[in-house]
Amino acid sequence: MKQSERLVSLDVFRGLTVAGMLLVNNPGAWSAIYPPLGHAAWHGWTPTDLIFPFFLFIVGVTTHLSLSARRAKGDSDAMLRKQIVRRGILIVLIGWGMAAFPFYPIERFTELRLPGVLPRIGVVYLVAGLLTLNASVKQVVLTLVGVLYGYWFAMTLLPVPGGCSLGALCLDDPSRTLAGWVDRALLEGHLWKSSKTWDPEGPLSTIPAVGTALMGVLCGRWIAQKERPLLERLTAMFAVGALLMVLGLMWNWSFPINKGLWTSSYVVFTAGMAAVSIATITWIIDVQRVTWWTRPLVIYGVNPLVAFAGSGLMARIIYSLWKIEVDGKPIAVQALVYKNLFASWLEPHNASLAFAVCFVLFWYAILAELHRRNLILKV
Repeated sequence: MKQSERLVSLDVFRGLTVAGMLLVNNPGAWSAIYPPLGHAAWHGWTPTDLIFPFFLFIVGVTTHLSLSARRAKGDSDAMLRKQIVRRGILIVLIGWGMAAFPFYPIERFTELRLPGVLPRIGVVYLVAGLLTLNASVKQVVLTLVGVLYGYWFAMTLLPVPGGCSLGALCLDDPSRTLAGWVDRALLEGHLWKSSKTWDPEGPLSTIPAVGTALMGVLCGRWIAQKERPLLERLTAMFAVGALLMVLGLMWNWSFPINKGLWTSSYVVFTAGMAAVSIATITWIIDVQRVTWWTRPLVIYGVNPLVAFAGSGLMARIIYSLWKIEVDGKPIAVQALVYKNLFASWLEPHNASLAFAVCFVLFWYAILAELHRRNLILKV
């Protein structure tokens, strides 16, 4: 398999993830979304709960491939470490900038949400990159096992101050878990406004999220073994991915699959799903040579930071900041567009989905123009 072909497969997988993110993050009405397009209430999972771990998994895959390529060009370990730290910090800062937008009132800064999707991606990239830069496969596996089992034991066997005598007894209540207690202890006043007492991207649950990226690094190392036949690599990815899904579902019996807590079972299960998905996409593209469908997803996949940051800022503007007065009342532009162009003739769930699809297509047009001009935002 040629390097360029493999990267197309990875861009397609990342593009699917980015397009899915845009779809689920921007419905016409949050009160009218189809169940698969919303997160699980707490324990369990939906297709929407696969998006974030899929992205962290591909971060791990491409981190290994990128650093290996730079090392092959002669970059020293010091240069690679500098790149990892610089890039990780920039991603965190961009995330904080988005959280502070539009930079007024002053509470945007004094009550800034410090955890978040981009800050977690930046921290995970930085930690996973430094941990695996010179580590052997055995060392990566041992680190991964230590992270997942350590988090399991901490969340279920340790007492929660002021909450439970045993963490396992509190897993059904987000605010009473050990992760929730750590969130409040470290970041009181800087947590997600919708939850207040805990954060889905809090510091403790970011530790197993690093495990998701480590899984991706291991997958990237396997993909990079070009001396092995392509079908051998894909067959192994299918087999290991399927095994991981089964193990994750079995672990779910004692440590429930849960995105908000990023449980160890969630890490194993979603990594298995990601491995099988990448293997399937690669098989379709590079074995069966069915490529007619890939271009739109490549366009989403090569500029993920523009898609995430741009769509996030746009959503903040049209959902809450930009308002138009109608009959003496200020109405958000998004609500006005949704009401008149979609909800006026479609059933609520279909209207909400139609708005989300149009949002995805709108950003496809922007990303396609950037792709045509070969403009790619990198940090």
